[in-house]
Amino acid sequence: MSNTQSSYNGRLVAYACNDTQSIGRRFTETFPTYRNEYQRDRDRIIHCAAFRRLEYKTQVFVNHEGDLFRTRLTHTLEVAQIARSIARELGLHEDLTEAIALAHDLGHTPFGHAGQTALNHCMKKFGGFEHNIQSLRIIDKLEQKYADFNGLNLTFETREGVLKHCAIKNAKKLGDVGQRFLTKQQPSLEAQLTDLSDETAYNNHDIDDGIRYGLITVDELLTVELYREQHNIVTKQYANLDSKKLNHEIIRRMISAMVVDLIDTSQKNIADANLTSTQDVRNQKQRLMSFSASMNDKKLELKKFLRNNLYQHYRVHRMTKKASYVIDALFNAFLDDLKILPTEAVQHCHTLKDKHGDTGIARGISDYIAGMTDRYAIVEYERIFNPRQLSFSS
Repeated sequence: MSNTQSSYNGRLVAYACNDTQSIGRRFTETFPTYRNEYQRDRDRIIHCAAFRRLEYKTQVFVNHEGDLFRTRLTHTLEVAQIARSIARELGLHEDLTEAIALAHDLGHTPFGHAGQTALNHCMKKFGGFEHNIQSLRIIDKLEQKYADFNGLNLTFETREGVLKHCAIKNAKKLGDVGQRFLTKQQPSLEAQLTDLSDETAYNNHDIDDGIRYGLITVDELLTVELYREQHNIVTKQYANLDSKKLNHEIIRRMISAMVVDLIDTSQKNIADANLTSTQDVRNQKQRLMSFSASMNDKKLELKKFLRNNLYQHYRVHRMTKKASYVIDALFNAFLDDLKILPTEAVQHCHTLKDKHGDTGIARGISDYIAGMTDRYAIVEYERIFNPRQLSFSS
């Protein structure tokens, strides 16, 4: 261990994950000592193809709707920033927290949650589709760039942290990282805070994108307590702020209010639990990272508002309807005739068929579709179904 690593680990609280005590990787590797185990995880995630593809995957709005809207990549970076700041304040492992945050959406389909719903429907007879399990498939199997193994060979702690939720039937198939769902244990505090940082980021930043796109208004948002509180403070402090700066100031203060509440509440929960180790964290009956009851009520009110006024807005619904149609059409076309898939995807399907039969073929197709960007999915749809695309370049 380098002196820098030793100094860093000395700042961790006793119940934080410690890279020197990691459960380890699926495949043994020998490393230089200048990076800790979780730094290495983070760096491998950043350099993988699935991470780069997040730039062209939907958050709420389809990627080509505008250059200023958030994508899965910008959302992921925002989650990582929030999570790392909280980890630092609580004495938890920042590098592990960041690695989990950067990997948490790797398995997302094109077209966001609409794409996941559509692909899950297509896969219903073949075991279903869950984006966080797909993230684990990417981490453990689908990324193929290393000479000694498939996947990224990340540490147990990062892999487990990515798996936020999981049905029991799936947990039984996942080996070590599925065990906590079977034994009803809690994940690490680093994983818990990343989950809540994800909520904090998308709830608040979706407001920004919704206003920018003209789907929600400030007057409508003033019915939401969390927004109204910060709006009143900002307008009292800055009487003549233009609308762009006003909304930015309100949203950044909403994020800050949620983060401060999360830190304060979690610190109290941790103190009450009298933790001495990571195992103590796992043995708790409920998660220790949480918002206060009052903040949780405000958060739920905001989520309900966004669901009713933004996510179910007819213009967003039109996009999601088209996205579902594209995913469904592609899946069924590929399932009907594997020969229209690219060669590498066909080989992947046949490899899985040898192990799992028809379910393996369907899983291979879902791997291919889930790995698409919004733009590529639309282009692939055009190549297959548009009669004008009759050329070898297609």
